[in-house]
Amino acid sequence: MSTAKNKNEEEVDLGSLFVIIGKGFKNFFNFIGSIFKGIFHRFILILIFLRLHLIKFAVAALIGAIAGFFVENSKEIKFSSNLIVKPNFESTQLLYKNINYYNDLITQKNTQQLSSIFKLDSSKAASLRKFEITPITNRNDVINAYDKFILEVDTLTVKSYNFDDFEKNFTDFEYLNHEIEVVATVNYVFSSLDNIIIETVEKNQYFNRIKKLTKENLLTKDSILRVNFTEVDSLRNVYMRAIIEGAKNNSNGTNIDLGSQSNATKENDLFEIDRKIIYDLSQTFEDIASKSDVINIISNFQSIGSEIKGITNNYIFLLSSMSVLLMLLYVSLIEFNKYLMNYNK
Repeated sequence: MSTAKNKNEEEVDLGSLFVIIGKGFKNFFNFIGSIFKGIFHRFILILIFLRLHLIKFAVAALIGAIAGFFVENSKEIKFSSNLIVKPNFESTQLLYKNINYYNDLITQKNTQQLSSIFKLDSSKAASLRKFEITPITNRNDVINAYDKFILEVDTLTVKSYNFDDFEKNFTDFEYLNHEIEVVATVNYVFSSLDNIIIETVEKNQYFNRIKKLTKENLLTKDSILRVNFTEVDSLRNVYMRAIIEGAKNNSNGTNIDLGSQSNATKENDLFEIDRKIIYDLSQTFEDIASKSDVINIISNFQSIGSEIKGITNNYIFLLSSMSVLLMLLYVSLIEFNKYLMNYNK
């Protein structure tokens, strides 16, 4: 009797549990449904709002497009060209400073100074509209710079200065490659600009001296490595001959053992040294090639600039979009005012 009673109580408890779970699922799905219902309701309200004021938006867009058409036809045609460079010896800041200076001359309409700097006639100098320089962002530059930073500082500093902190403090000047854009109203003025831009940094006495000393050091290092390579190679040949002679003596039954394990080990060590010298020579050659100039040009200005186009530069699109937005703001304020007027009624 007691067992049957306990069994009935367990069934009641299970039934109540299933009822609670069922209500939970029901409430959950009702909540999800109410979200979608609310989204759909607001979507319908937006459609109703747009339908009521569609003519106003269309008129605003038409007026903006007409105004944009006249502005578009009267604006000057602009062309752009890009120069990609890789500065050395921390010369990036001077390059940025020079580019900003050229841009300031354009803002001040100092055609005479621009003409003098770039050796252009006054009409070409007057056609210049903008100089801009930006870094070509590459996260590998940050990672490589951090790896170099770790090798140069002590362990305690590394622990207190993690990669995230390093990345936050990584400036535009520290990226390896940078892009210089020039905008002008004629498309044939760009080909003579790149040499002048580079020369203004190259002629700087400090960077010129650093370049000269770096080149001398690299050439000296290259000469030393080549001498070491020749000496190690000669020593390897000596050990190779010793090993061969030792093998011959062993085959003749003599007790002279010049080709012992010790000689073989030394020959392997020399091979590793030889391989390291070859690697160092390769790295030195790359450094000589990349650091022969204060600024390396990766890509020159195109001789003929590209016309600046695109929907974001089109006044028909810009003014029509602005007109629609202004009309939307105006209509929204009217509707909001009506809502406030009727709020207490």
